[in-house]
Amino acid sequence: MPWYVRMGQLPPKRHIQFRRPDGGLYAEEVLGTEGFSGIQSILYHYYPPTRVKEFHTCYERRIEPIEEPVLQHRHFRTGEMPPSGDAITGRVELMFNENVIFSVARPIEQMDYFYKNADGDDLIFVHEGTGKLESQFGHLRFREGDYLIIPHGTIWRLVFDALPAKLVWIEAIGGQIETPKRYRNEYGQLMEHSPYCERDIRTPEELETRTDTGDFEVRIHRRGRVYAYHYEHHPFDVVGWDGYVYPWAFNIHDFEPITGRIHMPPPIHQTFEGPGFVVCSFCPRMLDYHPQAIPVPYNHSNLDSDEVLYYVNKKFGSRRGIEVGSITLHPSGIPHGPQPGAVEASLGATHTEEMAVMMDTFRPLQVAKAALELEDPNYPYSWLGAPIQRDDSGKTDTW
Repeated sequence: MPWYVRMGQLPPKRHIQFRRPDGGLYAEEVLGTEGFSGIQSILYHYYPPTRVKEFHTCYERRIEPIEEPVLQHRHFRTGEMPPSGDAITGRVELMFNENVIFSVARPIEQMDYFYKNADGDDLIFVHEGTGKLESQFGHLRFREGDYLIIPHGTIWRLVFDALPAKLVWIEAIGGQIETPKRYRNEYGQLMEHSPYCERDIRTPEELETRTDTGDFEVRIHRRGRVYAYHYEHHPFDVVGWDGYVYPWAFNIHDFEPITGRIHMPPPIHQTFEGPGFVVCSFCPRMLDYHPQAIPVPYNHSNLDSDEVLYYVNKKFGSRRGIEVGSITLHPSGIPHGPQPGAVEASLGATHTEEMAVMMDTFRPLQVAKAALELEDPNYPYSWLGAPIQRDDSGKTDTW
């Protein structure tokens, strides 16, 4: 929902006659949130979007939690995940609660169908891969490091340039994923203190109107089931649209970190907010510059949130044993912090090359059974290990 956008052909006013070249009427669709009081877009279809010729339940999506949950810190190695399925069917759900589902996918196949999430917005972080996000709002190229925000109700698919790829999924349940309110003024514009602005956001670039007929499958996710809807017309038959609801992209490399003389708390890294969770970006940045600063995070207890960290690289100075694609879960109720020796090793460091995506939830997360296959059982004891040693081979390397 960054701002108002319009593409393609539109009539001069809403809800008036708008005719095709053959004299027939285009079919108007209002796609909106919160009834008719939230943001919306209006799309004009060549065919009525209600013309479905067949539908049935495709499959039930069940995420099984572990049977005997234990309060502990966890580490999952997703670098060991074998490629599987497409961008949707290849998802491995790792954690979830009433507000959000956190998954990782390593697709090896292209999507031969279209997809719609009817429950909430999707956030996809593209760790590996390039390609095109196709939707009825137009096409949007994506690259590594992109966050893709896809509003619920959007019909879309990902087309990769090459496979396999790697995606991190954050699915909102019953709500929208937005820019943080504290970064926006009363008009919705991102303010000067925001770590990114509208210039960094990319919206659909090309509207391709498809009027061909045949058999086109749209899979719709709703309340734990996926339904297959078959249409005799292509779902991308939109000749024009305008409004505030559409997919958009923001690249993690365009996030401008906020720094200070002493160590700054994680909210400075916040990038998005959703219903019951926030998403943060940890990026290369200058470290604290007070002469007695301790650059690594202090020990802290998340009294009201569970913390999930996806490591885009392994340049994290506060802990050892982290790999590219590692995921740590630090639940509320027990403290976590730097591992032995990390504080001393960090003293005098001037900047970090770390990169990670963090999700904090305000309700406890359940761990899915599938996550146990990727778990490092020794992680809860990593604070007992030998001290981390400073690597002085480079002035600005991590330690």
